[in-house]
Amino acid sequence: MVGSWKRRAGAVGGAALAAVLAGGCAEHEGLHVEGSALKPTRISGPVYVADALARPLQRPTVFGVSDDVAMSALRWKDWGGPTARATGRLSGTWCLPGCGREPYEATLTLSGVERDDSAASYRRATVEPAKPEVLPPAAVNVQFQGIRLMAPDF
Repeated sequence: MVGSWKRRAGAVGGAALAAVLAGGCAEHEGLHVEGSALKPTRISGPVYVADALARPLQRPTVFGVSDDVAMSALRWKDWGGPTARATGRLSGTWCLPGCGREPYEATLTLSGVERDDSAASYRRATVEPAKPEVLPPAAVNVQFQGIRLMAPDF
């Protein structure tokens, strides 16, 4: 008798589950979107990035990204739009003494433009080493992505 009760309970439970799942498959109109797609915001006026002393810079050739990350010999590919991108040499205290003589090739991307009064500034940075596998073990403790940058002090 107990086995019969378990079979009936299982059948009822299975039927209830099937009804719920079938209800989820009912016809619907789908997603409705109105208006045009978002376009990247145009940035008017000069765009800066702040160094460690909050000095406003444009297309710096040397940039202290954070307390742990520095970039030098920067060659800018883009500047003034939603993102700025440069290639250069990566170094920091985490890789001394080796990178003092031979810094690592890397790409610096600035983003997160914020407007203050009459100027805009990049407020986020990401550093992408060209060959992360050659970085010293101490690099695992260094933040290379989503680095918050200061606002320039005009």
